[in-house]
Amino acid sequence: MADVISASDFRNGMTIEYEGGVYTVIEFQHVKPGKGAAFVRTTLKSVTSSGVIERTFRPTEKVDRAIIDRRDMQYLYNDGDLYYFMDPESFEQMPLSSEQLGDAMRFVKENDTVRIMSHNGNVFGVEPPMFVELVVTHTEPGARGNTATNVLKPAEVETGATIQVPLFINDGDKVKIDTRTGEYLSRA
Repeated sequence: MADVISASDFRNGMTIEYEGGVYTVIEFQHVKPGKGAAFVRTTLKSVTSSGVIERTFRPTEKVDRAIIDRRDMQYLYNDGDLYYFMDPESFEQMPLSSEQLGDAMRFVKENDTVRIMSHNGNVFGVEPPMFVELVVTHTEPGARGNTATNVLKPAEVETGATIQVPLFINDGDKVKIDTRTGEYLSRA
């Protein structure tokens, strides 16, 4: 049985079922105009398509809270279009297609632990670790004498993703990356 909540109970990060989809409340605002009834203005992000919509609700309007299951699983390997994950407790393996994953696997290498998110048994996303350390496999050498600060160059890391790094980074260097933004943070 789904948990029913009213629009006046919305909080940022809450997931709800609305018009046949599952949405995360990104932003909400209680509005009490001088004339007329109060309402709740929301910005909702679809968990499956990442589309964003804006909706208004009456404060007493009821919606179902979506229960999102989050499981930590170990990434094993990629076989063509399928990526295989293993539950570290039951050793059960789960294949997921690249369509289900989107670009979440850009910075994930074999044996890394990721969080698999599902709703009613349907997997809709993968959260990689927030920060990863990867080896730079290819980048152009920095120009000697170029000491300008904040100058970046492209670098390919061991997972195949390309990021922007400072000029002093060379092939074989290990770098720390924020997976949410894809930004270089520091040498590792």
